[in-house]
Amino acid sequence: MDKPLKILTLEPYYGGSHKAFLDGWIQYSRHEWTVLSLPPWKWKWRMRHAAITLASQTSEKIREGGKWDIIFCSDMLNLAEYLGLVPQPIQKLPSVVYFHENQLTYPVAHPQEFDFHYVLTNLITALAATEVWFNSSYHQNIFLDELPVFLKRMPDFQPLETVGDIRNKSFVRYPGIDQLPKRRTRTPGPIRIVWAARWEHDKNPELFFKSLRILKAKNIEFRISVMGEQFRQVPEVFDFARQEFADSIDRWGYQKERQDYENALLEADVFVSTADHEFFGFSVLEGAAAGAFPLVPKKLAYPETLELDSGNEDFYFNSEPDQLAERLIQLTEKIKNNSLWDGDPDCAIRIVEKFFWKTNACLLDRELAGTFEREEKG
Repeated sequence: MDKPLKILTLEPYYGGSHKAFLDGWIQYSRHEWTVLSLPPWKWKWRMRHAAITLASQTSEKIREGGKWDIIFCSDMLNLAEYLGLVPQPIQKLPSVVYFHENQLTYPVAHPQEFDFHYVLTNLITALAATEVWFNSSYHQNIFLDELPVFLKRMPDFQPLETVGDIRNKSFVRYPGIDQLPKRRTRTPGPIRIVWAARWEHDKNPELFFKSLRILKAKNIEFRISVMGEQFRQVPEVFDFARQEFADSIDRWGYQKERQDYENALLEADVFVSTADHEFFGFSVLEGAAAGAFPLVPKKLAYPETLELDSGNEDFYFNSEPDQLAERLIQLTEKIKNNSLWDGDPDCAIRIVEKFFWKTNACLLDRELAGTFEREEKG
C-alpha cells in the first residue's frame, strides 16, 4: 500500500512506555496520525472513563473535518465501550489494540487489591478489535494461557471460546527503542553498574541491593546509578540503600533530562535488571543499545529479546543475590583485564539493533497497512 494511512490513535495513559512507543513510531512513520490522549495519572480511573472522554474528543475532531482509515489504541481503553459511543463511520473502521501490559498477569503488591473488572476490560477490548498486538511472545503467551484459568473462576456463562477467537487474531509486534550514539573510551575506575526501572516491588530492587551488599563485604569497589520513575509509595529499601551505598552513588532517582539518562547508560559497564515482571524490557534494551553489558534474570521476556537461543548465556543469572554478586565479580575482573566483551564490544548492540526505530517503524507501518488492506478486501 503506497498511500499513507490516516490513523486515529487513542491513548488513555500517555506516559512511560506508552508515550515512548507512540512518539518513537510517529517520528519515523510514513502514516498520518491523529493522537487523542489523556495524562498518565490514576490508571484505574483512566480505564473506567477513557472511552467516554475519548469518544467525546473524537466527535469534536469529526466536527472539525477529521476522517480516518483505522483505529489504533492501547490496552488501557475499553474499545467496545468507545465504539458504542462514537458515530457509525468510526464504528466501521478496522481497529488494532496494542497490549503494552495486561491486568491479568500484571503483579499487584497486595493480592486483595486485584480487581477482575480490569481483566474483563482487556478481554472485551481484545474481542472488539480487528487485531490484537502484543509487545513480546512472552506477553502474548502468558496472557492467553492464563485467560482460561481466569474465566473458569467465574460463576457461570464462562466465555472460554473467546480465548481462541483472540488467539487467532493476535500477533507479536515489537516496539522500538532509540539508537544511541557511539560510546566514548572508558574512563578508568571501578565497575559502573546501572539499575533503571520503576521503583516498585515487581522490579525486585531488594535483590539488587543484596548483591551489592555481598560485593561491599568482599571489598569489591563499584559505582552505581540507580534510576527510574517513582510513584507515591516507594519501597523503603531505596531509602536504606541510598544511605548504605552513599559513597558509591553516581546518579540517584528519576533523571528529568533524557540526556542525563542516556549519559548514564553510555558510561555504564553493566546494566542490571532484577525484575520479577517484564513484558518487554525497554530500559535493558536501551542499556544494551548504549553498549552496556546486560545482566538479567533468565526468565520473562529477556531470553526472547536478548536472544538466549543464539548462545548469549553470559547475559543471564538465576535470580539469586549470591549468583548476581558472583557474576558482577566476574565482570569486574574482566573490566580490569580490558576483556569485558571478549574482543566484541558491539555484541549487545547487534542483538538489539533490530528494535531501533529507524528500522522498526517501517515494519510496524507495513503491518498496520496490511491490517487495513485485509479488512478492505473483506
